[in-house]
Amino acid sequence: MLLLDLTLPRPEENLACDEVLLDTAESGDGPEVLRFWAPAQFFVVVGYANRAAREVNLAWCQEHGIPVLRRCSGGGTVLQGPGVLNYSLILRASASGPFRTITSANQFIMATHRDALRTLLAREVTQEGHTDLALEGLKFSGNAQRRRQQFLLFHGSFLLDMDLDAIERALPMPSSQPDYRANRRHRDFLTNFPVPMAGVKRSLTKAWNAAGAASAPMAAIARLAASKYSQSAWNLKF
Repeated sequence: MLLLDLTLPRPEENLACDEVLLDTAESGDGPEVLRFWAPAQFFVVVGYANRAAREVNLAWCQEHGIPVLRRCSGGGTVLQGPGVLNYSLILRASASGPFRTITSANQFIMATHRDALRTLLAREVTQEGHTDLALEGLKFSGNAQRRRQQFLLFHGSFLLDMDLDAIERALPMPSSQPDYRANRRHRDFLTNFPVPMAGVKRSLTKAWNAAGAASAPMAAIARLAASKYSQSAWNLKF
């Protein structure tokens, strides 16, 4: 597995990068990859099937100049911003491997991350719901996947030093929630994982045995960002 530590200037480019890496691997031209990126600005990302008008405070986001984008994977709506570390895994989904199904991939990857992060704190990290990680019942990581025939994209976010009050303002209560949330508002349900970003990166890089530098197909990323992720027909399609 190769490592790609790459944050692109625009939110649309960062979302497009994940999809391009998946498509490149699926076409036979790319390796397995672990990517890190960390946004410098606030923007909302809705899951593929989310209804933006239901999951986002659109008027507040428009008033404050916060873009609303859609990703290619499932899961719920999140607010990205400074203090969030994102990772993306491009993995081969072989018929006999741990990533052969949605469920087995969820279980293997979440256990890998839980065990890696447990070594960084004297507090218990737990897996909750299908793809959440939590500290003492408070969520700090959410994750989702997109599958092709031969490869899958598994990506997610770690709240490290995020403005949790901004999440409260940008997002209403979600239409779907895991049982452990117990109808708690965002401010009472989320927490930051109190470890520097560099430490989380080192821990995950070691857990995935990522070595060597991956390259990003910049021209393809720019094309997809322009044709898809910058278009309201995609971002507000539901």
